[in-house]
Amino acid sequence: MQQVRLSETEVRVYDAVATLEARGQVPYPDLIAQEAGMQVEEVHGPLHLLTEKDLLHREDSPMAGLDFGPRWCARQMA
Repeated sequence: MQQVRLSETEVRVYDAVATLEARGQVPYPDLIAQEAGMQVEEVHGPLHLLTEKDLLHREDSPMAGLDFGPRWCARQMA
């Protein structure tokens, strides 16, 4: 199995998403930023890079009329 190399920022963002999910919280960008100790603007790039590396996937809000923006869900690292 190929090992995926991540930057320190990508690791912080991935870990924040996984931590939020483990707590049962929805990983919206503002909560991800708060958990990672970053600004919201700083997490957008790593979120997209992690998606390209197939470590996160984006889900749109499941509730019609209550769109809080996309949420990001972690894929399990093997």
